Amino acid sequence: MGLLTMLFGRNKLKRPDREKFFSVITAEVALSSRMDLHSTHKAGIVFNPVESSFFENLNEEIRSLLTVSKTSTGTQFRVVDDTFGTRWASLEDSDFEDLVSTIHLISETVIEHGFADRLLAAVFGVEYEGKQSYWIYNYKRGYFYPMVLTAPQTRDNAAEMRLSAVMEEEKIPVERSMENWYALWGIPF
Repeated sequence: MGLLTMLFGRNKLKRPDREKFFSVITAEVALSSRMDLHSTHKAGIVFNPVESSFFENLNEEIRSLLTVSKTSTGTQFRVVDDTFGTRWASLEDSDFEDLVSTIHLISETVIEHGFADRLLAAVFGVEYEGKQSYWIYNYKRGYFYPMVLTAPQTRDNAAEMRLSAVMEEEKIPVERSMENWYALWGIPF
């Protein structure tokens, strides 16, 4: 244990596992033939901004990156601050692989600038059993989990369990501990 770890009680955030993260691309293709599950073609990445000139430079770099991505892939984007004090890069693209790649590129940029601990989650919109749902990738844990809504701040836990089983069937690495299936309210898509 290093001195800083002993003093501050935390370790440096590990880089996201590319194989785990990109597993959603293969799964989305396989699941697109199902009647009860399909992509909404919307995704996003959420992080906690911090007041600093370094973070403002990162913010501008992310916006520039998204503008370049829009030109090459057609991915539409918005950067939105929510009522919880977090910032979203909200994306829309009919090509699911472009969504996943753009989110990964944003997360890598945040990590390279030394703000890995500010990353919260990557979120992929899906409709499951006719309900607004999400595949959420928790950067700190390195796993996905489902969130199925019945109202703006009400979850359908039974549907989440069913969606979790579907995700596992398609080799998406799902968080085993349901206590870590955190609700993300106010997703801007």
